[in-house]
Amino acid sequence: MPCYNEEQRLPRTIEQIERYLDGKDVPYELILVDDGSADGTRLIMDAAAERHASVHIEALPRNRGKGRALAVGVEAAKGDEILLTDADLSTPIEELEKLQAALRNGAGVAIGSRALRASKVEVSQPLYRVLMGKTFNLIVQAVLLPGIWDTQCGFKLFRADVAHRVFAGLVTDGFGYDPEVLYRARKQGMKIAEVPVVWRNSAETKVSPISSSLDMLKHVIRIRFRR
Repeated sequence: MPCYNEEQRLPRTIEQIERYLDGKDVPYELILVDDGSADGTRLIMDAAAERHASVHIEALPRNRGKGRALAVGVEAAKGDEILLTDADLSTPIEELEKLQAALRNGAGVAIGSRALRASKVEVSQPLYRVLMGKTFNLIVQAVLLPGIWDTQCGFKLFRADVAHRVFAGLVTDGFGYDPEVLYRARKQGMKIAEVPVVWRNSAETKVSPISSSLDMLKHVIRIRFRR
């Protein structure tokens, strides 16, 4: 879980994840990556790690971006499956079972999707963000990942060996990491399963509608012409 200035949302998120995974009675590690936060995020992480042996902390000395934070977390992970999830839990942790079923059915990567018929968007983004997201996805499909309708949902499950390979040497530090790692996985012959999930928009997003979108588009084009 990448975290940047998440002191308000993080305590509840950690509690929800711990309660769900503790109830499964299986070993797990919750890796919290502090992406150079300037608020009390690290104090909350430290308290969680002292309280619960399954919580582990990684930290970047300065803010690098979501992609870089995830790459650091993936490198540290030791489990057989690696889940990426956002600190706002826009996709509830309970949706993990759907992604695990896709891996059991042969996928190397299972990605939560808001774009499928069976998806359930309980709280939608503002209309302009929905339209920008659909436009970005059409570009991604056209130049990199045909057939995948939602690359940007932050809830993704990887077979561990796949995650370590596709995040090694990651070029994209920011929000545009998703198309890069999925493109790498597909190039390696991995099956990518797009799974309908429950999703609730968080109003306190850190994705800028203009600068973040332009940065993601830049990286998609760069990946296309470097391939």
